[in-house]
Amino acid sequence: MGKQNDGFVEHITPQNEDFSRWYTDVIKMADMVDYSEVKGCMVIKQYGYGIWELMQQQMDERFKATGHKNAYFPLLIPKHLLEKEAEHVEGFAPEVAWVTKGGMEELAEPLCIRPTSETIICSMYSKWVQSYRDLPVLLNQWCNVLRWEKSTRPFLRTSEFLWQEGHTVHATQEEAEAETERMLGVYREFMENVLAIPVIAGRKSEKEKFAGADHTYTVEAMMLDGKALQMGTSHNLGQNFAKGFDIQFLDKDGQLKYAWQTSWGTSTRMIGGLIMVHGDERGLKLPPRVAPIQCVIVPVAAHKEGVMEKAEELAARLKEAGIRTELDDRDQSPGWKFNEWELKGVPVRLEIGPRDLEAGQCMLARRDTYEKEAYPLEGIALTVEELLQKIQVNMLETARKYREEHTFDAHNWEEFIEGVETGHGFVRAMWCGQTECEEAIKEKTGITTRCMPFDGQKNLGDVCVHCGKPAKQMMYFAKSY
Repeated sequence: MGKQNDGFVEHITPQNEDFSRWYTDVIKMADMVDYSEVKGCMVIKQYGYGIWELMQQQMDERFKATGHKNAYFPLLIPKHLLEKEAEHVEGFAPEVAWVTKGGMEELAEPLCIRPTSETIICSMYSKWVQSYRDLPVLLNQWCNVLRWEKSTRPFLRTSEFLWQEGHTVHATQEEAEAETERMLGVYREFMENVLAIPVIAGRKSEKEKFAGADHTYTVEAMMLDGKALQMGTSHNLGQNFAKGFDIQFLDKDGQLKYAWQTSWGTSTRMIGGLIMVHGDERGLKLPPRVAPIQCVIVPVAAHKEGVMEKAEELAARLKEAGIRTELDDRDQSPGWKFNEWELKGVPVRLEIGPRDLEAGQCMLARRDTYEKEAYPLEGIALTVEELLQKIQVNMLETARKYREEHTFDAHNWEEFIEGVETGHGFVRAMWCGQTECEEAIKEKTGITTRCMPFDGQKNLGDVCVHCGKPAKQMMYFAKSY
């Protein structure tokens, strides 16, 4: 393995010095985003958007494979619709932006810019769903939403962001529950096998659930600073919206019944997670499956006979094999280019120079381990494909190992505090399930409940780690974004 300090990009703030500043440095220097004239809103530049496109494509394939179809609903939602589900409107009221004028005229009814689309979609479901034959309805929408955030950070929390939101309607409670859990499973598989981010899947507390849902499931990831990031959520809405919007259907038994619903979503926040789970002192470190450029070719001594011709030939061969490849023929030194592409997190760098031509080989450098080895030019496309697969697997294993090393078990309040103060990660502990206890823990420590996991349960005692009342279940606690 190469020395990690060799050739560092010195102007990136070290993670252990200021993680937040490191994050800002990386997204700006890697040319992923820029700040716009609109407070709290970001411009996603080409490289950042390229990552989102790859996420979008691969999630969309998974949604369609599970029977969902895409649709699109209006950006503007009439006030009376937002107010039909009381808990929902109360939960989103502080974040809603309102349109009150059209041209020079005051609107008869204010329109909110969607913070989420349950209400506008439910208004249509009340028209579309009449019979059991109309069910299930399995829809997904790719769109933008607006939430008036007071404190923002690119990708992690912005006023406007891009996302997908699934909305489904079912005949029974059991079908809705199965859908809620199935889509959380889709998210989990995507994040682990595509983003190389290990996640903990589980149920949110009553306090942390989605406004208007019966209950909320989540997938939580650990960042390199030990904080948690909620990567995606899936909500069992029960019949709350169906009753508010009169979504009823005539069932097989001739009875008129209220439908059961779900909603689930992920967003460009995943890009922030990708950066903070895998990045290092040199910048981004992208898993191959979401890297806009999987292999960059850097000619060395490009002016020498045959070097550029061979570099172009190799680029064509890799592209033909379906590898996202870029040939860097800019008038810059190889060392400058190496730093540039390491900053952008390109998984594989292929170097080709006069000596390599004579030896019938090229040098391949891995972004994940810093290793660099010579490989024959013969069969180079297959070699790069195999290397990309190894990198994908290694990045997931590395992230999982880091998470496990920074997850601590607490059997009592003293161990809980010790895990919080010295662990810089997740704390597992037994919890009573009471909101008052949850709020007290947050007030004392700044720690929030993340989820009650589906698997990996441990018996850490019979009483709540904080209040001493009988424990209901193990809970993951952490500071979070």
